[in-house]
Amino acid sequence: MVQSTLPPSTSEQEPLILLVPGLDGSGPQHWQRRWADEIDACQMADLGNWETPHRNTWINRLNLAVHRAGRPVVLVAHSLGCILTAWWSKFEQPGWSTPVIGALLVAPPEVDFFPRDNRLEGFAPTPADALPFPSILVASRNDPWIGYDTAKMLARQWGSEFVDAGNAGHLNADSKLGSWEDGKRLLNRLTGGAVPAPGPSALTNHGDWSEGLEFRS
Repeated sequence: MVQSTLPPSTSEQEPLILLVPGLDGSGPQHWQRRWADEIDACQMADLGNWETPHRNTWINRLNLAVHRAGRPVVLVAHSLGCILTAWWSKFEQPGWSTPVIGALLVAPPEVDFFPRDNRLEGFAPTPADALPFPSILVASRNDPWIGYDTAKMLARQWGSEFVDAGNAGHLNADSKLGSWEDGKRLLNRLTGGAVPAPGPSALTNHGDWSEGLEFRS
């Protein structure tokens, strides 16, 4: 069970939910874009160069967004944004004073061995260092961007709780998640209630999600 990382809520301490997209950004039907539009606490990180990502440039821009927040930050990363989060942690070595208090890492891609898109190669090798803040990694069993066992290995290396999303593809717009209410539940489980009460699941046919979001070993 992931415990809440936040102190008792006050207006000064409410966290910024910093959304970290991956390759090509997150379009209007992506759950990250919907969260940015629907949840006041959410903000999309502007990494730039979405079609031609550069690792160090993205690290610097993420670092700037984190430190400009002026309050605690929870990173919510999708796809290549997960690998970026690991690289940011490795380069910046965030300690006890870091604003980042947790991360929700969704559908990280394979970048080391035969990545699906050669634009991912610049982010290899995937950092294997444990993240210094609580995190949850969500992976699908039929994600075309990474093998399920590889995703589980990343969770172990990063020290993340692992959540099995069943057969939900890359957990992107093509997965037809809508506003991904199940993801909001995971975010609240990580933070102790950072977003409004989620609505019904969009994946009612997935037992892994409909039975209380069980963490898997």
